[in-house]
Amino acid sequence: MPRNVEVKARLRAPEAARGAAERLGGPGRARGMWQADTFFRVPRGRLKLRRGPDGRGELIFYERPDAAGPKLSRFTITPTDDPDGLEVVLAQALGVLGVVRKERLLYLVGQTRVHLDSVEGLGDFLELEVVLTEEQTMEDGERVARQLMKELGIREEDLISGAYLDLLLAKGESGS
Repeated sequence: MPRNVEVKARLRAPEAARGAAERLGGPGRARGMWQADTFFRVPRGRLKLRRGPDGRGELIFYERPDAAGPKLSRFTITPTDDPDGLEVVLAQALGVLGVVRKERLLYLVGQTRVHLDSVEGLGDFLELEVVLTEEQTMEDGERVARQLMKELGIREEDLISGAYLDLLLAKGESGS
């Protein structure tokens, strides 16, 4: 199962973070995208169906601790050309927890995906995904993540645990 080390943080200064990500990832190299993630009820981990503007989707299962700071995530992704049909089947079988809609800027910095997210109903966030090779340990990924946090101006008090959906549900919203 592929692994990465993830960090999620609230952005106090989105423009400053964007400037830093541009410097690190190369000017004009960001990829912008719109995404909607539908989360389903599962006994362990998280299962979401991600839709993009091209009409296709990805079913993503992942497990990671709900803790602030760098954390190991194990995931499996499978593409689908029929996200509507898949959503109907999964909703009937499992039930829907909620939907997260976001605009995302993606920068590639070495082995790390840097996401600058504007999440509907929540605001601006940064997410780091340090993609680990088979030889790398969690500690290797954490070192990379902490260095990038420093370069992007992310402080410990900005770190959040859980998923965007958890924040929406805590506000009494499901994003549906």
